[in-house]
Amino acid sequence: MLENFTYLYHGFGIASDPFNILLMAIGILLGVIIGVLPGLGGANGVAILLPLTFSMSPTSAIILLTCIYWGALFGGAITSVLFNIPGEPWSVATTFDGHPMARSGRAGEALTAAFTSSFIGAFFAVVMITLIAPLVAQFALQFGPAEKFAVYFLAFASFVGMSKEPPAKTIVSMMIGFALAAVGLDMVTGQLRLTFGVTELLNGFDFLIAVIGLFGIGEILLTMEEGLEFRGKAAKIDPKVVWKTWKTLPKYWATSLRSIVIGCWMGITPAGATPASFMAYGIAKRVSKNGKNFGNGEIEGVVAPETAAHAAGTAAMLPMLALGVPGSPTAAVLLGGLLIWGLQPGPMLFVEQAEFVWGLIASMYLGNIVGLILVLTTVPLFASILRIPFSIIAPVILVICAIGAYTVNNNVFDVLMMMVFGVLGYLLKKTNYPLAPLVLAIVLGDSAEEAFRQSLLGSAGSISVFWSNPLVSSIMGLGLLAGLWPLIGMLFNKLRASPQPA
Repeated sequence: MLENFTYLYHGFGIASDPFNILLMAIGILLGVIIGVLPGLGGANGVAILLPLTFSMSPTSAIILLTCIYWGALFGGAITSVLFNIPGEPWSVATTFDGHPMARSGRAGEALTAAFTSSFIGAFFAVVMITLIAPLVAQFALQFGPAEKFAVYFLAFASFVGMSKEPPAKTIVSMMIGFALAAVGLDMVTGQLRLTFGVTELLNGFDFLIAVIGLFGIGEILLTMEEGLEFRGKAAKIDPKVVWKTWKTLPKYWATSLRSIVIGCWMGITPAGATPASFMAYGIAKRVSKNGKNFGNGEIEGVVAPETAAHAAGTAAMLPMLALGVPGSPTAAVLLGGLLIWGLQPGPMLFVEQAEFVWGLIASMYLGNIVGLILVLTTVPLFASILRIPFSIIAPVILVICAIGAYTVNNNVFDVLMMMVFGVLGYLLKKTNYPLAPLVLAIVLGDSAEEAFRQSLLGSAGSISVFWSNPLVSSIMGLGLLAGLWPLIGMLFNKLRASPQPA
């Protein structure tokens, strides 16, 4: 352990080189821009800029690329809070309370809470990587298809059981998401599903297209109906707002700690930042004393998903470095970069390339500090967008959404589907059906189905595979408990209200 701290000390010497600090700042700014633009995403941004790093040393190159990733994590919250358009998939849960805060004139408070929570989640995830990398790597090796499905099942069940929404509406919304996730070519049997002869649906629906439509276009339609204006357009940001928000955040230490644990767990397993943010939000909504106000502009509803998403996004680097198994799409792109530079991720990387590994870990600490400073100093710039009249900004948002949808696959059909999802989002909001379970099902539907079918193939069709060892049994047990929690609570209340014998 002491040897690791020695390596980390030398790593800070490498990461604090002025050139590398400059790369951090450039990477963060590029990442924020990538995170703000719907449809681009951190993985795409890193992939596009990867060739520019081939002339750099591996350490400088990975510092630049990881800081683009950190910047995208930060930037995804900006459009989520200001326009209810998630710049990144993991920012969807941030819209639930972040945007209502902006509409009520608290944009600066929402953005400060989001950025600060993001920093805290990432910081503790890096501390975890530093302290327990060997143990976590060994634990992650135990996750097979059954364990992965159990994690997905826990995420789905948590939404049904822990949400304050009616379970029936949550399940209906989730079923719509599963149906949409099933569209396209079945990778196991090679059969087409729910394409109805439309060749453009062979690859199914892209998640980003659905999110841009459901949240971006749906929100524009609702706002047009309500009067073509931003209720929070007079938002004003100054250092006092930042300081005031910082003074209130320690009250939510339990929410932050719980979200860090959820995020690190999801990042390592790897389920990813998106389900981590949803699960953290759902649990926070269930256990918070202000849970009834979630969705109406509760700052705790911003703290939970942002902390979890950044913890998961950062923790995903651990299995990539220690095992050579990427924990996220962006980590997969970074893995390709390491291989191009002649570095083989895995346990031996810590031995053969200790200088590189610990320089990268040190850059995670410094990169997040640089990122927090940069995004907080630019909060007034982004918050001032709310002062623009909606009649001007709405067409701009539509154009940005259309460009984002088109650039996903360079396909006009995706723009049309974005509009279809926008109408669907509008109808669901008008009928008070939650969007979060639908989005979660679209995101994880394919992965959950794949893990489920792989598990059954490996067990010759026996469902007992999901109870075959203590690890998978405990996760499935937690999932069942979460899913049945409303029924358990109902029975408990009935027992408590029943008359006691004299």
